[in-house]
Amino acid sequence: MGSNAYKGVMRKYHSLLSLGQRGFDALMVFGLLQLLCMSYGLNFDRSYQVLAVIAAALTWIVMGGIDAYRPWRGSSIWRELRVLMFGWLLIILCLFALAWATKSSEVYSRVIIGSWFVATPLALLLIRLLQRLFLRLLRKQGHNSRRVVIVGAGELGQQLLERIQQAEWMGVDVVGLFDDDARKQKKEVLGVPVLGKTSDVYAFVEQEGIDQVYLALPMRSEKRMREVFDELQDTTASLYLIPDLFVFELLGARQQDIVGLPAFALCETPLTGPFGGIKRIEDIVLASVILFFIWPIMLGIAVAIRVTSKGPVIFKQHRYGLNGERIKVYKFRSMTVCDNDDTVIQQASRYDIRVTRLGLFLRKTSLDELPQFFNVLQGRMSVVGPRPHAVAHNEQYRKLIKGYMWRHKMKPGITGWAQINGWRGETDTLDKMKKRVEFDLEYIRRWSVGFDLKIVFLTVFKGFIDKNAY
Repeated sequence: MGSNAYKGVMRKYHSLLSLGQRGFDALMVFGLLQLLCMSYGLNFDRSYQVLAVIAAALTWIVMGGIDAYRPWRGSSIWRELRVLMFGWLLIILCLFALAWATKSSEVYSRVIIGSWFVATPLALLLIRLLQRLFLRLLRKQGHNSRRVVIVGAGELGQQLLERIQQAEWMGVDVVGLFDDDARKQKKEVLGVPVLGKTSDVYAFVEQEGIDQVYLALPMRSEKRMREVFDELQDTTASLYLIPDLFVFELLGARQQDIVGLPAFALCETPLTGPFGGIKRIEDIVLASVILFFIWPIMLGIAVAIRVTSKGPVIFKQHRYGLNGERIKVYKFRSMTVCDNDDTVIQQASRYDIRVTRLGLFLRKTSLDELPQFFNVLQGRMSVVGPRPHAVAHNEQYRKLIKGYMWRHKMKPGITGWAQINGWRGETDTLDKMKKRVEFDLEYIRRWSVGFDLKIVFLTVFKGFIDKNAY
């Protein structure tokens, strides 16, 4: 074996460190409740002691169950923090269920328990941030680092190398690449040398004491990947396969386990598992709060529509919702003619004679969309999501735009990422619809509660009035 100068000093003790982290989190949950009792002048009596022990045990079990103590090298801090927050939410739900079952909630101070529920995740997050900073300092000094090589200097290998170089905090030193393309031999890729052919990997790994090998070859090189894999089984290096998923336009790509068989989702909603429930809670809270403040405005608009033109106040349209199922969407009526045939695809255009004078104002300011908050409470729509298109438009554009129907992996929204970026109103050209779909799919890929709140905030300043709305 080669020099051990770059070996990770913490790798050998990772299992013990993980166990210590789990124990520390459990003790911190216990200790914070005791500290809060002392701060508020209450005795840390038997009832609080029992609660603290149960919460500490749940922390040990739940955080371990959701894999919160796995190695986070290569993962963003935000991903780790989301896992911690999700774990603490599960612990809170377990405690509520236990309190309900035992009818014991009245013996505890709401102020203390509320403070504990807020302070604990903040303390857990702070500890993780400090750990990250400490490890980053270690890795800058050459400790806790990994020496790696990449097998494959093509597009996939270059993208992998670029991401590693951008994430210096990972503590990964790419020593070189290996590729069978003669044109790449003895050259550099992003400053890293191509050291030889794939047949040279084994000898180099053995001689230099390489920690990790990344297989980043295209799918057609299955035979060569198998040969490299077989050779490297005679070393102690960790071997990782980077799947050549760049040949697909991915939506929500993630790994899934099917009875022990790994599978990669190429097109999937981000609202799998508990995230669908989180999104639903977000929708109910946002819609309820917004309706509480805007109901006088909606009442005034309804009266104005009734007084200024004949016809219903609310206009119902069929749209496609989640998974392409038909839903009814509510709007304030803004036109004198309300043709709602699925075969009609005429959108409102500039100087459209069907639009009433009041309707023009409502459409310009997007106030005609306000009744859709009731659609949100019904579960048909979300506050934020891809805007719903007419049924006839769906049938037209699904044949013209690749990935168009992937928009329906989430519920349609009252506002969305496309609208914030100016892609709203009439889509009189195919390019306009393509850009709208592009932003919708980007939203689905990037979805998070924080991203939704950002879009809601930006809607107040950028989403209501738009030159393309008429």
